[in-house]
Amino acid sequence: MAHSAHSAHPAGEDRMVVDLPAGRLRGAIEGGVTVFRAVPYAAPPVGDLRWRPARPHPGWSGVRDATADGPSAPQLYQEGGDPVLGGHGSPPFDEDCLTLNVWTPAADGARRPVLLWIHGGGFVSGSGSLPGYSGETFARDGDLVVVSINYRIGPLGYLYLGPYDGSGESGPAGANHWLSDQLAALRWVRENIAALGGDPDRITVAGQSGGAVSTAALAGHPETRGLIRRVILQSPPFGLDLPDPDAYLERTAAYLELAGVKDAEGLRSLPWPALIGAGGGLFARTMRWGYWPTPFLPVIDGTTLSRHPARTLLHGAAADIDVMIGWTREEANFGFALDEGYAAATREQVTSRIAETFGAEAAPAVYAAYASARPGARPADVLMDLITDELFRVPSLRLAEDRAALGRPVWAYQFDLPTPAYEGRLGAAHCLELPFVFDNFDQWSHAPFLAGLAPAVRDGLAHSMHRAWIAFVRTGDPNHPDLPDWQPYDTPTRTTMRFDSVVAPLGDLAGTSRLLHAPTARLRTAPLA
Repeated sequence: MAHSAHSAHPAGEDRMVVDLPAGRLRGAIEGGVTVFRAVPYAAPPVGDLRWRPARPHPGWSGVRDATADGPSAPQLYQEGGDPVLGGHGSPPFDEDCLTLNVWTPAADGARRPVLLWIHGGGFVSGSGSLPGYSGETFARDGDLVVVSINYRIGPLGYLYLGPYDGSGESGPAGANHWLSDQLAALRWVRENIAALGGDPDRITVAGQSGGAVSTAALAGHPETRGLIRRVILQSPPFGLDLPDPDAYLERTAAYLELAGVKDAEGLRSLPWPALIGAGGGLFARTMRWGYWPTPFLPVIDGTTLSRHPARTLLHGAAADIDVMIGWTREEANFGFALDEGYAAATREQVTSRIAETFGAEAAPAVYAAYASARPGARPADVLMDLITDELFRVPSLRLAEDRAALGRPVWAYQFDLPTPAYEGRLGAAHCLELPFVFDNFDQWSHAPFLAGLAPAVRDGLAHSMHRAWIAFVRTGDPNHPDLPDWQPYDTPTRTTMRFDSVVAPLGDLAGTSRLLHAPTARLRTAPLA
């Protein structure tokens, strides 16, 4: 294949070979953009390097072929996918997965702004090479260099081993390997992106859901000081209660029991499919009614992660980073709206779930407030709005409020366009903004949640959002000629851009949620500062 291309297009072929500090790469031209796929940024985390921080890649000799995607991080896989996204990662899977993809208008000296994308997936699924996360549209439409990364997820990335790992290595054994991977990827970008047409001094890190938690954790990490210029946080579940090492060890013990071994040495002897299978069992063990299931979580260990990522952008050098943050109006519908068990929830069940946050005395009034905000709401709708607020909307607002108080306002948005799929039950669910941001619906054709969207509305909104993201990556300001004036979120106006069939900035768009949760939001997150 490469040989025939060489004889037919010698000039094009030369354009596709680059000399990086890391080594020589041969890419491909796709849609007018040069693409380098499956570029290793760290040593394969296999064998003794399982549950160890990412190590430097040993490099390669000669020209490395970078024209095909590498394997994705090991994860549970369901043939045919799920009813919302239609799947979020497909084979091949392999532990040797610490690679990244780069899209660039040209591997020249133009020093374009860089967008580093970190996929989400509840800390257990996803891949940087999913077609929906292709950087092609951003590279072409925004003259940007786009990097999308794979990193360890599920038990291989998020299992905390602590005392079960008798290796005697310094530092907390087995904490936040996912973060060490992402730090290694960011360092790789810093060192190599200039040779790929990018500017190492203008890096924006963006992520959605679990990837937005990663983005914030990176932004506040002492090793990234000065490396990240801006961040985009799409639907960060900052309301997650992240465990300290002692709290996590209960999960670790349950996981070891499911895997049928006693310690890290036992785990290192198992093939990865057995590790992923045991992770599936942990879902059932950690499920709680009315909560988003998260069997694996970041651990606040005091060294690799010193505070909750929701607080990192308020401290030190991270306070100077430009921030865009947003959420979808019905985040929780993603996980709960199509579940028959939740559809049958009673007012009593939902009121007692509300009591877990607000206390038994306040719970009936809180239920009534939610019900009146959504006329005709079933108990399941109240529950989903509560979960959306607790996990996504209110903690995001709190970050915006606290940054505004520091004189470091953020750009805030809410994505409101509901999908007609499933008789409209999903509303504006978690993940729905992704194809609009990337403006690449052809790459999401497998996703059931986009069914029935009117193309004219869909494409107009995608243009508004995609161009706003490009403008923000380029300048730190998302405004562009086809967008109504978007002001940063400050305490007098609380301007929030509403992305819907009509795009408009609104004052205090989420005020009802903000005020309802004001007393408890402070209590719930007070220990994180």
